[in-house]
Amino acid sequence: MGVRKRERAEAIKEAKKTLYFAKLNNCPTSPRKMRLMADLVRGEKIDKALNILRFSSKESSRKLEKLLLSAIANWQQKNEDASIEDADLFVKEIRVDGGTMLKRLRPAPQGRAHRIRKRSNHVTLVLAANDNTQSN
Repeated sequence: MGVRKRERAEAIKEAKKTLYFAKLNNCPTSPRKMRLMADLVRGEKIDKALNILRFSSKESSRKLEKLLLSAIANWQQKNEDASIEDADLFVKEIRVDGGTMLKRLRPAPQGRAHRIRKRSNHVTLVLAANDNTQSN
């Protein structure tokens, strides 16, 4: 491995030490439905985001709640000595991308067929800690 490549890899590794994220791949929900819930929790503090997801009736909220708990667990793994209440974590970024699509055929009138697209999505959730500890 070249020197520049090694230095770049080490810089990326250092940057990831302060990044707390969780990924959900190939979730069998359409991205459009998942984005409805993702938009509600983007930028919220984690306790408020958990409450929003816990008391929502949508199916995608259960999966996002589990993903948020996973991201919090990842934060705890990297910061064993710190407490969550003092860290003031919030949802910095949440991205919902289209995943693989299962294509099925449904019979239609007069010998035709309609294509059914069963969509899935990939969700990436990134947590960050508030650095400003000033009280107003």
